[in-house]
Amino acid sequence: MKWFEITDEAKNQMEKLLQAHPDKYAISLQVVGGGCAGFKYEWGFIDKKEDIGKDDVVEDWHTGRFVVDDGSMLYVAGTKIDWKVQVFGQEFTIENPNASSGCGCGVSFGV
Repeated sequence: MKWFEITDEAKNQMEKLLQAHPDKYAISLQVVGGGCAGFKYEWGFIDKKEDIGKDDVVEDWHTGRFVVDDGSMLYVAGTKIDWKVQVFGQEFTIENPNASSGCGCGVSFGV
């Protein structure tokens, strides 16, 4: 069973980020309390393989690696992660079926 879906566009962008930061092992996504809707997403890097928890979920492909910590999986299971390029910017987008509410900023959500 797949815990989440990562589009090819998002994988390509993650690969570019890892190539630009060769000292990093993986891209990470974590859910933390905060934001205007109760929870928010925090993107980051994992420095080395040993920093990944034994229950964290790791998705590996060709030259990319993505990690969600075990505590965040409750909030992001079934999520689709995409990379969108728009007229005035580009960003990772998260379509989260667990979110019952969201904020206009697109970063915070409620469950």
